[in-house]
Amino acid sequence: MNAQYFSGNRARLYAALPAGSLLVMFSGEEIRKTSDEFYPFFAERNFVYLTGLECKQAVLLAIKDGAESVQERLYILPPDAHAERWTGKRIRPEEAASISGIQDVRHTDSFAADFHALAAGAQGGALYLDLYRTAPGDIERPSHHWCARAQREYPHLRTGNASAILRQLRAIKQPCEIEALRQAEAITREGILAMMRASRPGMYEYQYKAEFDRALGQFGPKGPGFPSIISAGRNNFCIHYYEYTGQAHDGDMVLNDVGAQWENMIVDVSRGWPCNGRFSDRQKLLFECALATSNYMFSILRPGMPMSSVDAAIRRYNAERLKDAGVLRSLDDVGTYMWHGGAHHIGYDVHDAIERPEVLAPNMVFCVDVGIYHEEWGIGFRLEDNCLITESGCENLSAAIPRTVADIEAVMRRG
Repeated sequence: MNAQYFSGNRARLYAALPAGSLLVMFSGEEIRKTSDEFYPFFAERNFVYLTGLECKQAVLLAIKDGAESVQERLYILPPDAHAERWTGKRIRPEEAASISGIQDVRHTDSFAADFHALAAGAQGGALYLDLYRTAPGDIERPSHHWCARAQREYPHLRTGNASAILRQLRAIKQPCEIEALRQAEAITREGILAMMRASRPGMYEYQYKAEFDRALGQFGPKGPGFPSIISAGRNNFCIHYYEYTGQAHDGDMVLNDVGAQWENMIVDVSRGWPCNGRFSDRQKLLFECALATSNYMFSILRPGMPMSSVDAAIRRYNAERLKDAGVLRSLDDVGTYMWHGGAHHIGYDVHDAIERPEVLAPNMVFCVDVGIYHEEWGIGFRLEDNCLITESGCENLSAAIPRTVADIEAVMRRG
């Protein structure tokens, strides 16, 4: 990603704002973990999408003072020799300008005064902030605090949610984003292959995770794009499992739901395999149902298809395969073995924060996720791939990661 990409993202956002609007976007702050330690800083995704910067306590301020005219400023922490000795060099104005394409770069200690000067004269305007919450109980972020302050001090400003606009923009991936996803798929493939090759009865989940993390570590410092889900045996029946303490016994299935990131684009891939490298008859039967369903979905997904029908099609087709295999007595009982939805968008977030589209359109990227959980047989896994909608159909971006019984067993034999 280059400055032109980030400038283009901002231009599309500005075009959607009414004249006279102010925009304020925060990169976020560290969250304290314990008495003298913070969690690793993770910048707000929309801020990164607009600026390319991942430094803490940075601010983007813009005012659209005409139909097309926009003034934009970027605020970063000032140099601090003592702080930088402890926690590393802070980004300098020339670096921030080069990455973001914003030429007016100032220090954060001038932000409040600059905002006041603009807001006081913005009669009848609106203040747009990233006010998205996943759940009502989420902790308040700097954008929420600033919104409350602005409503007190500048009541003439209407409040707008920039997140609603950005969720539309992020739904359609740009060519450079798709290329970054392809690179993330290739890195994820190396991590999954490393786990397959190392797999053996008696291996602990944390050892599988160590294999995955080591493989990803050869491509850069960021590692996984989200906490890896890696489980074995009965632990596979916890959909979002993060303990890594279980042991894979002979005949157990290993489930993993993992993904690398590249240029902040995150992929999400699931593969399942028997830890001993040989599918039992029951494991193979269920896996073939999931594979047939996945292959069917990649044969029908195309522009214009309702997004709401993707999950329904996965569920219906997999139910039919399970019934044909003698696992299900009735299609109505599919919920016994399918516990979650089968499609979510990916990108800057693994569950990308987008506005769910009515219909599929070219350059959307989402998961095709087929999960089967047969508790009575002790078999749980999911087969999850990443689908790019093209002009006339779709492409499986993760197709190179072994996904058939024959291919998985072949990799594990060589391993």
